[in-house]
Amino acid sequence: MLADEFGREVSGVRVSLTDRCNFDCVYCHNEGLGDTRGPMAPREHEMSTDDVVRFLEVVAEFGVDSVKFTGGEPLLRDDVAEIVARTPETMEVSLTTNGTMLPGRAADLVDAGVERVNISQDALDRETFKQVTQAGAYDAVMDGVDAALSAGLAPVKLNMVVFEQTAGYVPEMVEHVAANEGLRLQLIEYMPEIAGHPEWAVDIDRVHDWLAEQADHVERREMHDRKRYWIARDGVDGDAIADDGAVDESKAGMVEIVDPVENRTFCANCHRVRVTHEGYLKGCLNRNDDLRPMGEMTRAGIRETFRETVANRVPYYGEYMIEEDGEWVVNERYLDDPPAGGADAYPTVDETPAETDD
Repeated sequence: MLADEFGREVSGVRVSLTDRCNFDCVYCHNEGLGDTRGPMAPREHEMSTDDVVRFLEVVAEFGVDSVKFTGGEPLLRDDVAEIVARTPETMEVSLTTNGTMLPGRAADLVDAGVERVNISQDALDRETFKQVTQAGAYDAVMDGVDAALSAGLAPVKLNMVVFEQTAGYVPEMVEHVAANEGLRLQLIEYMPEIAGHPEWAVDIDRVHDWLAEQADHVERREMHDRKRYWIARDGVDGDAIADDGAVDESKAGMVEIVDPVENRTFCANCHRVRVTHEGYLKGCLNRNDDLRPMGEMTRAGIRETFRETVANRVPYYGEYMIEEDGEWVVNERYLDDPPAGGADAYPTVDETPAETDD
């Protein structure tokens, strides 16, 4: 398994299959690339089915054992089930979606090999949901959640971005997850540094404090130093939380907070590399000055670019961004490292004839 100079092994990849989406969420940062979405029709610059599979086969050689497919909305691509079915067996496969296209497709995705799914669900109020997503698809999302559960994808993790427009709905969403077996809630801190509108950000520590008061049990995950809040369901027989802290998930709902903003620990424990829909490798969500193209997507090109990307990964907070006089500023040692022009300045990787297979 490859590791960067900070000792962070890369065990997972997050692959954007498209930047197209049938929603237009006001907080969307499109995997850190900004709002580059366009028409719903397939576009030539998206990686092909074979490109995606070839990439996964190569990184599996380096011990990468998990992949999360994202977008845009990944299910706008008709070949998602094929991609999943052709993913190396050594990889755990998950999917992030808005859920609207899961009815009628969830069972096929499970048969292909999808093991987990995250569904965006920012509010249980139809009008607020419409304002945030700019799409009147509330019922379609709820149907998608039901389809995922029926297909055997429990626990289904609901993603809720917490910012000014949604923060007031956190208690209702927590209650919803606690009351419904098979659901989990992931509260995601709003990231103004890549989504803009800093005035929309809320104090995520207040959400932590409130959840701590509601929870029957709190545990800490080593990955990203995340906290999990377990809330016992009303009306269930027996204890949801054992004396030793073991949780009976049939009797308790789980809420987790993803709080990366100004979180050195989060960045210090990042073990994932991202791939854009166009086939660029990206070492950090928050940065676009480290984009590296994989050329013609040959195995040799993928290998070399993957090695380069991992070798040059830098924790965003605490290294790329450092604190000076209470402010986060770019570490000067990295200002001149990326070539001028960003990703376009990286040349296509030269390959030896022996490694230009498919």
